[in-house]
Amino acid sequence: MDNPLQIGLSHWLTWFKRSVNRRILGAIITVGGLAFLVKMASLCKELVIAQQFGTSDALDAFLIAFLMPSFAINVVAGSFNASIIPTFIQVRENNGKRAAQSLFSSVMVWSILLLLGLSFLLAIVAPYIFPILGSGFGSEKIGLTQTLFYLLLPILFFSGLATIWASILNAGERFALAAIAPIITPGITVVALMVFGRGVGIYALVIGTVMGYVSEAGLLLAGLRKQGFSLIPRWYGLDVPMKKVIGQYLPMTAGAILMGSTSFVDQSMAAMLGPGSVSVLSYGNKLIGFILGVGSLALSTAVFPHFSRMVAVKDWIGVRYTLKTYIRLVLVITIPLVLLFMYFSEPIVKILFERGAFSPTDTRFVANVQVLYLMQVPFYMTGMLGVRLLSALIKNQILMGISAVNLVTNIVGNCVFVRYMGVAGISLSTSIVYAISMFLIFLSLFKQLRKEETHECEDF
Repeated sequence: MDNPLQIGLSHWLTWFKRSVNRRILGAIITVGGLAFLVKMASLCKELVIAQQFGTSDALDAFLIAFLMPSFAINVVAGSFNASIIPTFIQVRENNGKRAAQSLFSSVMVWSILLLLGLSFLLAIVAPYIFPILGSGFGSEKIGLTQTLFYLLLPILFFSGLATIWASILNAGERFALAAIAPIITPGITVVALMVFGRGVGIYALVIGTVMGYVSEAGLLLAGLRKQGFSLIPRWYGLDVPMKKVIGQYLPMTAGAILMGSTSFVDQSMAAMLGPGSVSVLSYGNKLIGFILGVGSLALSTAVFPHFSRMVAVKDWIGVRYTLKTYIRLVLVITIPLVLLFMYFSEPIVKILFERGAFSPTDTRFVANVQVLYLMQVPFYMTGMLGVRLLSALIKNQILMGISAVNLVTNIVGNCVFVRYMGVAGISLSTSIVYAISMFLIFLSLFKQLRKEETHECEDF
C-alpha cells in the first residue's frame, strides 16, 4: 500500500503534467531549487578558500590560471546547449530515436576533437598570454600561474562533455540530474581543501577542482546510460542535422565571446578608477549574480526544450501563449523583488560584508553599485526567454549580432557614465545594455514568428 508521501508526490506530478505551462513551471521549481543548493555549496567553498588563502599570491595565481579555461568553458562548452537541443528534438520528433542517437554520436566525435584541439591550442599560447594577464606578477608568481594552468586544463575537456550530456538530458526533460550535478565540484573541492590544504597548499584547490569536474561528467554519463543512450562516439557523416548543429554553434560561440568580453571591459575600466574600484564592482554584483544564477538557469533550462518541441511541430499558437505567460510571470516576480532589494540595498551589503577591513564607507559605495546593477534583473530574465526561443527557431546568428551591439553599447555607456558617476556608472551601463538587448531580442523574435506563421499559411 502506498504511503501518504508517495500518494502526494503522485498527485503533484500528475498536476504538473496536465499542460505545457504546468510542466514548464514544474521544471522551473525543480531546477531553481536545485540551482539554489548548488549556489549555496559554491558559497561554502568560497568561505573555505577565503579562510585558507585570504588574498595571497597563491590564490591570485590560481584565479589567473583558472581564467582561460573558465572563459573557454563558458564560450565553447556553453554554446553546445543552444546549438544541440533544438536540432536534437526536431530529429527525435520527426525521425525517431535512432536518428537522434546517430546525431548525438556524431556530435560526440565533433565535440571531442574540438575540445582536444582547443586544449592543445591553449597549452601552446599560455606562456605568451600569462605575462600579459598577470602583468603585475613577479617571475616566480608567473611560473606558479603557468603550472597551475596546465594542471587545470583538463577541466575544459570534461566540462565540455558534461555540458553536452546535460543538454541531452534536458532535451528529454530530465532536468533534475543536470541541475544538481554541479554541486559535486564545490563539494569535492571543500573536502580536498580540508584534507590536503595544509600539506600541499594551493594545489589542494587544483586537486578538488579537477576531481570535481571529472566526477560531475561521470555522474551525467551514468544518467545518459540509464536513459538508454550509447556513449560511443561514432561519425555518421556531415548530414543535414549535423550541418544545422555546426551552423548554429558557430554564431553562438561568436556571440558568447562578444558577451563574455563585456566583463573584461568592465573590470579593466574599473581598474583605471583607482584602488578598490574593481573590488567595489565585484561586491556590488554578488547578489545579482546569485539571483540571476538561480532564476535565469531555472527559467532558460525549463522553457528551452518545450520551445524547441513546439517549434518542431509548428505549434505557433502554443509558442506565443507560453511566451506571453512566462513574460508576465517573470515581470510579476522580478519587479517587486528588485524594488525590495533596492530599498534594502545598504542593510543587505552591511550584513553580508561589513566586517574586518570592509568599512561603512565601503558599504555605501557597494550599495550604490548594487542598486544600479539590480535594475538589469527584469530585462535580463525577460530577455532570456527571447534568447531561448530564438535558439529554438535555430536563429542564433541573430543573437550574435545583438551581442556585438551589446559590447559596443557597454563600452560607450561605461565611458559616458563613469565620467559622472565613477564605478557606479559601470553598473548603470550594464543595466542599460540588458534593457536595449531585451528590446532588440523581442523585435527580432516577433519578426521571425511572423515569417514562420506566414510560411505555414502559404504551405497550407
